[in-house]
Amino acid sequence: MSENNNQTPNPTTLDNLIEQRRKRRWGIFFKLIITFYVGFIIVVTSDFGSTVQTSTASEHTALVELKGVIDSEGAASAERINASLKAAFDDKRTVGVILRINSPGGSPVQSGVIYDEIQRLRALHPKIPLYVVIEEICASGGYYVAAAADKIFVDKASLVGSIGVLMDGFGFEETLKKLGVERRLLTAGENKGFLDPFSPVSAVQQQHAKEMLSEIHQQFIDAVKKGRGDRLKTDTAGLFSGLVWNGSKSVKIGLADDYGTVDYVAREIIKAEEILDYTQQETLAERFVKRVGVSFGGSLSQTLLNTVKVR
Repeated sequence: MSENNNQTPNPTTLDNLIEQRRKRRWGIFFKLIITFYVGFIIVVTSDFGSTVQTSTASEHTALVELKGVIDSEGAASAERINASLKAAFDDKRTVGVILRINSPGGSPVQSGVIYDEIQRLRALHPKIPLYVVIEEICASGGYYVAAAADKIFVDKASLVGSIGVLMDGFGFEETLKKLGVERRLLTAGENKGFLDPFSPVSAVQQQHAKEMLSEIHQQFIDAVKKGRGDRLKTDTAGLFSGLVWNGSKSVKIGLADDYGTVDYVAREIIKAEEILDYTQQETLAERFVKRVGVSFGGSLSQTLLNTVKVR
């Protein structure tokens, strides 16, 4: 009589094997989480970015770049640009400073803060000139900043100007009616729901907004007039209306002074051909955080974009 070697596994043994495998999987999972977390902390708390180029030259032209939309959180924030400008002016080897601008504008507050800092640094270092070199575009808040410079250089095809202020938004009142949705807005203060996009337009609030924009616009105009002085052809039609001109026209009407690139200004105007970039560079930590923010916040951002409110 033969003996059957095919034995059925003990249920207790199977349970133990399954439990061991489950523990191994969870162990691997938690190790990965811990590794990611530690890596994240190391990246966020470390600064792998370089702020200023090094040089052995005794004298040089300092370069600061203002690129993109001017706002408090971006690379063109007043905090970042002003710190770069201060470092450039404070270096005893600096002969002149070039602020290269390629910006469509942005926050009037951030632009005004940069403008004021340029004025302060120029007064503090009267022997160091500051020139603006405009690339593709220098409009609105970008030009607000540029007006503080000693001189402005452009390319003949650059876009320059847009001396104006705007506040934009959307109105969804009729859309809600068509969808059968009732807007319920409770406030303490009759104007707390200022220009709410889901409520009827208030003539009083609209007039207040226009007056506020007009005041900010006048601040912009005053800054341009102060910075440009007699060079500005104030009789030019539409000069402060928000229009944009090309580089060649901007020279004719006094918004700019001459044509020139960064290399040209450093070599021919400042007479210091070597250029050192003092622009504060975005660190690896900042880039990493932005990527994580975009990955995890994309869906929420799209939702919020549908309910934009001007405040």
